[in-house]
Amino acid sequence: MGKKTAGEREIMNFAIVGAGFSGAVLAHELSKAGHEIDVFESRDHVAGNCYSERDSETGIMVHRYGPHIFHTDDDEVWDYVNQFTEFMPFVNRVKTTSEGQVFSLPINLHTINQYFDKTFNPAEAKSFIESIAESNITDPQSFEEQALKFVGRELYEAFFKGYTVKQWGVQPTELPASILKRLPVRFNYDDNYFNHRHQGMPKHGYAPIFEKLLNHPNITVYLNQSFTKDRVQDFDHVFYTGPIDAWFEYEHGRLGYRTLDFVREEHEGDYQGCAVMNYGDQKVPYTRISEHKHFAPWEQHNKTVIFKEFSRACEETDIPYYPIRLVNEKKMLSIYIEAAKQQHDVSFLGRLGTYRYLDMDVTIGEALHASKQILAMLKKHSELPAFFVDPT
Repeated sequence: MGKKTAGEREIMNFAIVGAGFSGAVLAHELSKAGHEIDVFESRDHVAGNCYSERDSETGIMVHRYGPHIFHTDDDEVWDYVNQFTEFMPFVNRVKTTSEGQVFSLPINLHTINQYFDKTFNPAEAKSFIESIAESNITDPQSFEEQALKFVGRELYEAFFKGYTVKQWGVQPTELPASILKRLPVRFNYDDNYFNHRHQGMPKHGYAPIFEKLLNHPNITVYLNQSFTKDRVQDFDHVFYTGPIDAWFEYEHGRLGYRTLDFVREEHEGDYQGCAVMNYGDQKVPYTRISEHKHFAPWEQHNKTVIFKEFSRACEETDIPYYPIRLVNEKKMLSIYIEAAKQQHDVSFLGRLGTYRYLDMDVTIGEALHASKQILAMLKKHSELPAFFVDPT
């Protein structure tokens, strides 16, 4: 389909590959500007890994691909998502079972006092942690060094080591320190897992948000339909949010991802008393258990449904969840980035398209930023770039 004009405005026909937040937000913004959008989604539903639905047996709102809790400090993003649904207040209070005891995460004053059988006040706890932290590590290079520098060996081994081995499939000494970033340790009794000003859950799940984003006469959604490169010529431009290596048919190898398996169990009443229970001991094969009715505390259900979560390496037919980004992946990624920059009719966006771990709010923010860039560049008749952010 070629370009059409309506008065002095060029109406473009775009293909967007993927109906997660990146694709849906981009489709919504471009369609409002008058452009025609075809959205191609290989699954049988929109919303990507954020998809939620009512459990057929219990009526509980279930996050099919694992828990998604919305949290952000970005006022623009928070205001944006609240246009499409009602968000209910929700505070994520994560617990962890380690060495036969239950503790609160992130590590806070209660965690420290409970683990070491103390009654420290904030100043005493801070002084104690500084005394056991391995301060001789001045420039941590690995995940393990980062943890040891901030909390010392005992807390690292109790709460991070086993969980990390299960989550990533490699020893923490092999993971970069950047994965842990600055380890949150609180010297008060705040057990809110997130620090962000805006936190909540969509009252009716995530799917309605996407239905409204994509409900525009200029948008056509094709479910159960993959997009192949031979169709690029049918559109003025393609915005691709799938795996960047898949676009190039894995010509330079497969980038590494972790995937998740979920084992569902149904029970009466309340199974664990919280939404998320981590399991820090390596001998427990799953990383955590999510009890989904606790993600919607405004609802009442007699039964409950839980999901035990197992992490493993992503294989060809699996759903990729998060990139590993070890040294080999970064080298391979740089090759794909250069190949992408040679494409003049395709742009790559989102978690998979840029091979970066992104929270929902960052994904939405980047899609909004990209849409503004696209519309501004179209007015100037500029060529659209392969990337709207630096994917390295």
